[in-house]
Amino acid sequence: MNTVFKFNRTIEGKHLDSFGHVNNAAYLALYEEARWDFITARGFGLSRIKCEKMGPVILDLSLNFKRELVEGERILVKSVFTGMKNRLVMRMEQTMYNANAKVASELRFTMGFMDLAKRKLVKPTDDWLTACGASFESVTDLLE
Repeated sequence: MNTVFKFNRTIEGKHLDSFGHVNNAAYLALYEEARWDFITARGFGLSRIKCEKMGPVILDLSLNFKRELVEGERILVKSVFTGMKNRLVMRMEQTMYNANAKVASELRFTMGFMDLAKRKLVKPTDDWLTACGASFESVTDLLE
């Protein structure tokens, strides 16, 4: 079973658009904040990325909006690693819940592991897969 990461946050004025609810781009920033929270807590934050010159990059995403979120509302983001498309492409899903525990939005995306010096995707290390919440015996176990 893959690890489910939980991240709590309160919606602030800076997240809002002119209609008084969360701006579409702010959803992506909140989801990214949740990802940084769990990889940093597992020892794989920006300092390690800079040191190793390798880290995860988003390749594509699909974001669905279900309910509006407003200033002062407490949210919960759940993040889970869902598998690999091939040896280079990982899949993840994130769900944002409102204060009433209803789904506010869902994000599905693929990501790669980039060698920042070579500027190309490489096979993620087992350590990085573990940091992303994958539970496995080997990378082959994660392939569809």
